[in-house]
Parts: sequence; C-alpha cells; structure tokens
Amino acid sequence: MPHLLPSTARARRRAAESRRHLARALLLGVGLALAGCSGSAILPVPDLPTTPVILDEASAAAAISRYRASHGLGPVVIDSSLIRAASLQAEANARAGFLSHEVGGTFDARLKRAGFGGRYAAENLSAGSATFDEVLKRWQVSPEHNRNMLMPQVKRVGIARVDAPGSRYKRYWALILSDG
Repeated sequence: MPHLLPSTARARRRAAESRRHLARALLLGVGLALAGCSGSAILPVPDLPTTPVILDEASAAAAISRYRASHGLGPVVIDSSLIRAASLQAEANARAGFLSHEVGGTFDARLKRAGFGGRYAAENLSAGSATFDEVLKRWQVSPEHNRNMLMPQVKRVGIARVDAPGSRYKRYWALILSDG
C-alpha cells in the first residue's frame, strides 16, 4: 500500500500535467484561430459619426509641389481616384477614432480598388490638425512622412480630411501619393 501512494501521487501529478498541457494547447489553438482573423475583427471598433470636409485639393497639391521643388523634385497633380481612396481611409480612421493604415484594409488592397498598381506608392495619415498647412508641417518634420512626400517617383496625390467630433482627435487626414 505505501508503494501505491507514491505511484498514485505520481499518476495524479501526471494527470494534472496532462490537463495543463491540454489547456495550453487549447488556448494556443484558440489564439491561432483568432490570429487568422483581421486585427479589427478581434477588438470592437467604434462607429463614430463623421463628416467629410471639402478641401481645396489643388492648393494642397500646389503646396506639396512647392515643397518638392525646394528639394529639386517634380510637381504632383491631384488624382480623383486617389482622393476617393484617401477619403475612404480618412473616414475609416475617423469612424474608428484612431489612426491605422490597416483599419480600411491593407494599403495594397485599397490601392488596387482605386485602380492603381504603380510600383511606388505611400500613405501619410495624421489626426488633430485643423488646417492643411498644419498637417503638412507635421508631415515635413516626421522623417517617415517626409520621405513619402519626397519620393522622386511620385507624380499623383489624393488628400482628404474627415471629422469625427466625438473622437479624441476630432480631425483625420489621409494623403496618398503614387507614381501613376
């Protein structure tokens, strides 16, 4: 009988270890299953009321062109398809109440939907700035955003702002730049 106690205790320990391993495996399986979902599907995303803002896109393109010219680069022109793509992304961010390049779908997928398949494309997002001049200055002092605006291959842009008064930042901007 004394000999059975240790083996019974051992069996209990083994059973407990097996249950822990099974629980870990189940948790890992659930985690992997959830990881296959898009990031926004796991966490609830607010659906805040939004208002698109009418911008003077030509003035924005002229300001970006002047900035590029000061760095020896060619001008950009406004592209209506890129404006639509930028508007959709600015609205997706405004509705979510935060900035993300993925909230409206991947950048590549959004560009394809807009009809662009160029080799060079970039996106600048921002939140909070009240005017285009303010957001342009913010992008100029940010190394990554500035690099996007100064891509030599860029020829077309789309810019948009969507407001979400009930959100933390109130104003959401998107600029999409492309080579064609």
